[in-house]
Amino acid sequence: MNDEEITSILFSTTDPISHLLGTWASEFSVGAVVLRLALSLALSAIIGWERSSKRHSAGFRTFIVVTLSGTLAMLLDISLCFRYSSKLFLLSAAAVVSSARIATRTLFFSSRNQIMGLTTSVALWASCFLGIAIGAGQYTLSLAAFVTLLFCLSKLPELEFYLKNRSNHFEIHLELKNSLNLQNFVTTIRRLGLKIDAIEMNPAYANSGLSVYSIAISISNDELKKYKTHREIISALSTLEYVSHIEEI
Repeated sequence: MNDEEITSILFSTTDPISHLLGTWASEFSVGAVVLRLALSLALSAIIGWERSSKRHSAGFRTFIVVTLSGTLAMLLDISLCFRYSSKLFLLSAAAVVSSARIATRTLFFSSRNQIMGLTTSVALWASCFLGIAIGAGQYTLSLAAFVTLLFCLSKLPELEFYLKNRSNHFEIHLELKNSLNLQNFVTTIRRLGLKIDAIEMNPAYANSGLSVYSIAISISNDELKKYKTHREIISALSTLEYVSHIEEI
């Protein structure tokens, strides 16, 4: 396989932004490499800033490094294709696998038995793909993916909260002043037209003096389904004298 055939495979689809910038942007040149690294740095910095501003486990520098790694891996793969007539993009594949392993390190269990950091973990993995797309010179695809990813991370939580607050199923973190009050709480829940799907005692609070539970609840009352949100239901339950603290998880 000669250089012309490799070039035809790598750049067979004309990128609109690359076409506007000129042929140099689609070639494997010093200018194109600098542009792709700079674009990777800029886009990943914005995503990292969005994550770090919300105090997530992976933030500004982590997203930059992961995205730049994907870009660099693709640039090296392209270079090897030109130099050794290789058809395999091994470094890009390795970057995806490595980013997936790094992303799993951001997952952890909170004291309330919740898996935390799942969105950030997936976002890190997606950022590696973004870096690979940038390294391949797919500027239009990269910008479209960046806008979509940033929208999902920054705007969809509001929609998710709205839908979650009006679903028929939710889970609460409950702290009772005494374990003997659990039966009273269960009775009150059933009188309100709610159904308890599962109760789990939280061992993280074993020596705190509180009786702490994670409780899965379903709304079975038709009136509650129509007019009451989770926040309103939890607010009403918080007025019970034996409830020390209650919140949705």
